[in-house]
Amino acid sequence: MYSATGNVADAHNMFDEIPSKNLISWTSVISAYVDNQRPNKALQLFRQMQMDDMQPDIVTVTVALSACADLGALDMGEWIHAYIRHRGLDTDLCLNNSLINMYSKCGEIGTARRLFDGTQKKDVTTWTSMIVGHALHGQAEEALQLFTEMKETNKRARKNKRNGELESSLVLPNDVTFMGVLMACSHAGLVEEGKQHFRSMKEDYSLRPRISHFGCMVDLLCRAGLLTEAYEFILKMPVRPNAVVWRTLLGACSLQGDSNGNGNSNIKICSEARRQLLELEPSHVGDNVIMSNLYAAKGMWDKKMLVRNQIKQRRDPGCSSIEVGIDIKEFVAADDQHPCMPQIYEILDHLTRTMRASDCALGTDTPME
Repeated sequence: MYSATGNVADAHNMFDEIPSKNLISWTSVISAYVDNQRPNKALQLFRQMQMDDMQPDIVTVTVALSACADLGALDMGEWIHAYIRHRGLDTDLCLNNSLINMYSKCGEIGTARRLFDGTQKKDVTTWTSMIVGHALHGQAEEALQLFTEMKETNKRARKNKRNGELESSLVLPNDVTFMGVLMACSHAGLVEEGKQHFRSMKEDYSLRPRISHFGCMVDLLCRAGLLTEAYEFILKMPVRPNAVVWRTLLGACSLQGDSNGNGNSNIKICSEARRQLLELEPSHVGDNVIMSNLYAAKGMWDKKMLVRNQIKQRRDPGCSSIEVGIDIKEFVAADDQHPCMPQIYEILDHLTRTMRASDCALGTDTPME
């Protein structure tokens, strides 16, 4: 109940009050952190669970793999994969799907594909995980070829059903499958094919496009330089465009001209995109920076200074993370609150002195500052 409403702290407090924790309580609290976008904490609890001599089951491991995928924690994901094989759980389709998703999002697309190819009975999640994985890695041809194979599999299943083979079952694409397909078309610059797949969602599969699908179409048009068409597409959307959609258009305007030949409309489109973003996310500094640079590129210095003067807040620092063994360490630039700050700076000082000494020993022409 608590985790479903985003109150993960109360969920954890209730977990702490359980005198004798069982597998269900451990899995529930781990899942609560994953569902509330705190995968690092989820993996910490997953490790603590095993230290307390509680062996995870299929559900727990599936949730932990989702946390690994969110973090890009490959080492931990590989450890879980070894655990799955050791326990003889690698015949479970749900677990295989989670492994494919984890390896794809952790950059091991080859391993993900080998798992996919080795899965005999595939469901829509199996196909979708691999299609999205290829698309995320810019492998548009592989993603689209896999989607074609998926449709061919369905054709064979329909034929087999007509012949009385009861085991044949259709695996129809869902809305996430089409996300991967549209991303692949966008990366490959396949505008017409992307439009066809977008129409096919509703016409062939009765799937209503969500805001993320409209966003993919805007990205597809923007990458192709069709900025005016992208703008018109946004205006005709049946749902209100969100900040991501408008920011995609704004970013594209700053990077390229319009291949429709309407280069003079770029500033107008950018101005409208920024106006919409001011209503949706007025505190996002990056939008003003883009507009400032665009005005500078056009020689519109008065407007550039006007926009720059509107930047009233410092951009929040982004958080980075690294995987050290099976631990995930998070940090931000210029962080002076980290509990290990003295040790970190001591090691940095040692590295700096070592590099300077090596630089002098090598006799380079550009010594370190």
